[in-house]
Amino acid sequence: GDESDLQISLDGGRVVGVGAQAVGCSINKAATSMLAQTAEGVLLDDLASLIDLFRRQMKGEALSEGDLARLGDLATLSSVLNFPVRIKCTLLPVSALEEALGTVDGS
Repeated sequence: GDESDLQISLDGGRVVGVGAQAVGCSINKAATSMLAQTAEGVLLDDLASLIDLFRRQMKGEALSEGDLARLGDLATLSSVLNFPVRIKCTLLPVSALEEALGTVDGS
């Protein structure tokens, strides 16, 4: 199965570094890499919003141009919607990031 591991470094509530490793399909690897790059430099509060935007996109919700711009390269993964069984591959790194963030805020 696919795996996605993310390690984040924080400084004052801002993501200052992201380490990423992915094993599995190319979609999982690409999504993990893109998410790591997009998260770097983002405030934790903004990161939660970014994750929500990405999840909404991957559910097929139409996003505004501004929201797509916030997603950056992650917006290109909307083409995966043409392959519904692969959507979980794009969301695996999101789950890994949420798990990592959960250890930050104690939840």
